[in-house]
Amino acid sequence: MNIFLIGMMGAGKTTVGRALAKRLGLPFIDTDRALVERTGAPIATIFDLEGEGGFRRRESAMLAEVSQGEDAVVATGGGAVLAEENREVMRAHGTVVYLRARLEFLWDRTKRDTNRPLLATADPRATLAQILEHREPLYLACAHLIVDTGTQSAATLAGRVATALKRHEEATRKSA
Repeated sequence: MNIFLIGMMGAGKTTVGRALAKRLGLPFIDTDRALVERTGAPIATIFDLEGEGGFRRRESAMLAEVSQGEDAVVATGGGAVLAEENREVMRAHGTVVYLRARLEFLWDRTKRDTNRPLLATADPRATLAQILEHREPLYLACAHLIVDTGTQSAATLAGRVATALKRHEEATRKSA
């Protein structure tokens, strides 16, 4: 089964995903990076040319394609949960892990990143807070597991995710 990492921009999906994949001996796929490689254009450029709607359509197609593979750690874009079809695809094709982070950690990790089109606003911190408030219920509804992140290292978080996955797998086997 695939392991889908969901969460806000800056939650550590890519960094933790790489560490988790290495720990579990699985391939790692970052859907945003795969989309950039496929199109040859940065995410910000896709947003500029096609708008958020165009980007989300491309994101959904990439997620559907990736979900057909097996046994990979998949870091999704922060907004992948916005489409119900994406939430259904992830839950049907793997275990969904929500890397939950508090606003102050998210802001600290994203405030200097100029490649975040959704934060290109007059008040990016307030925008980030609004996005988190909107998406939090979707992350919670989609996730099989929730792992809180903070200042821990990627290796520590990968270990926590691996432990949570093992417990989830054991509980699922017992209930089957």
